[in-house]
Amino acid sequence: MKINNFLELRDFQRIIIENESIELDQSLLQRVNESFSFLKEFSKNKVIYGVNTGFGPMAQFKISDEDTHQLQYNLIRSHSSGIGNPLPADEVKACMLARMNTLSRGNSGVHESVVLLLKELINRNITPLIFEHGGVGASGDLVQLAHLALVLIGEGEVFYKDERKSTKEVFEIEGLEPIQVEIREGLALMNGTSVMTGIGIVNAYKANQLTNISIKLSCAINEIVQAYDDHFSEVLNGTKLHAGQQKIAEKMRAHLADSKLIRKRADHLYTHFEEQEKVFKEKVQEYYSLRCIPQILGPVLDTLEYTEKVLENEINSANDNPIINVEDQHVYHGGNFHGDYISLEMDKLKIVVTKLTMLAERQLNYLLNSKINEILPPFVNLGKLGFNFGMQGVQFTATSTTAESQMLSNPMYVHSIPNNNDNQDIVSMGTNAAVICRKVIENAFEVLSIEAITIVQAIEYLGFQDKISSKTKELYDEIRKIIPAFSNDMVMYPYIQNVKDYLKK
Repeated sequence: MKINNFLELRDFQRIIIENESIELDQSLLQRVNESFSFLKEFSKNKVIYGVNTGFGPMAQFKISDEDTHQLQYNLIRSHSSGIGNPLPADEVKACMLARMNTLSRGNSGVHESVVLLLKELINRNITPLIFEHGGVGASGDLVQLAHLALVLIGEGEVFYKDERKSTKEVFEIEGLEPIQVEIREGLALMNGTSVMTGIGIVNAYKANQLTNISIKLSCAINEIVQAYDDHFSEVLNGTKLHAGQQKIAEKMRAHLADSKLIRKRADHLYTHFEEQEKVFKEKVQEYYSLRCIPQILGPVLDTLEYTEKVLENEINSANDNPIINVEDQHVYHGGNFHGDYISLEMDKLKIVVTKLTMLAERQLNYLLNSKINEILPPFVNLGKLGFNFGMQGVQFTATSTTAESQMLSNPMYVHSIPNNNDNQDIVSMGTNAAVICRKVIENAFEVLSIEAITIVQAIEYLGFQDKISSKTKELYDEIRKIIPAFSNDMVMYPYIQNVKDYLKK
């Protein structure tokens, strides 16, 4: 893929998920070089933050010309102070692509060697060691991006062919040269939102997967109980003017189009009875977790789509400071590095993913509680009641995992703590928000995996394999390849993990 200017989220998916290689358009390199040349000339005999001054609250200190390059190295090394778990490779790759794209806009005054080396790291799947903990998301992801910058100057560590190695060793193997800091490469690499945005892009991709899986499982449960079709009808959902709700209902109708189990209300409850029964044996309408899918998943979809728009705007923005403008022949100082946009979206995304998880947990409970569903044995137990346990054990896992997500859904966005001698007196905590959002998303995959196994067992018990929709049958067949129908108790955790891996693919 040739990169010039605007990157869409789909482009990120092709590069990060599908491992497509990238090339840099000549016009991109020209833009970078023009920005670098302008800043080099403009910065002579002027006070420009981070070029010939200290950083943060020490910006009042003038740096002599002979120390300006060493200043950048000092910044990178001193801020390579992260700790905790390393970020996963796909998130780091997304971070590098986001940083390369923003530096390529020509608003940062960096030498072209920066974007060229980032391109090589991305194409060769060399993953800088970046830790989860360290950034407050105000001057961007300072600490985490320092670890990226550390690798670009040939120091620090990387993951290479599934091994953690020194950058120096890997660069020697691959024949790569570290960058030589010119004017402000240290600050330009570190001042920005690319880590929180990179994690956010991967989160959004996975949240899309979860939404589609939740629709499939929700449709399957409606088939299992032979629900009526009016709650996902075009007419009913068209009376509520939310795009997400209407899209979810449309997806449900498409999924269930050839189902032999979904019923029409007019055929069963709108017929004429000479003598009405006082107590109906069949449910007039289903529990909320089955009947309100468009209303529950609709806000999830709307939120996700807006989050994707914000992420796309961010990766194509200049989130640096100061901003170099070649056209105006000027350098502007401000706060484009601030991560509030991403922080808020990560909080919103984790909230709706938690609600999606809660929906799955309630649907699971419906299937497992025979007193509620009145069609399945307790815990969808295909063995001997009292002797075998069916899905009883895995429900504990689903419940506890859902509870953890509920707790984690408290917002980071409002948890600003002043630091940096109060220079950073209000911060975004955007990377923390993105990391916690990722945890909530992982939890959701676990709960939906348990629900998927339970649905397949329920279909097995009812003998509905030839009556479910073709799309549900596809899901049934794929899950059955992973876990066979079982009546005897068996160790479940390997199967749950394997189903989770399948759903994530």
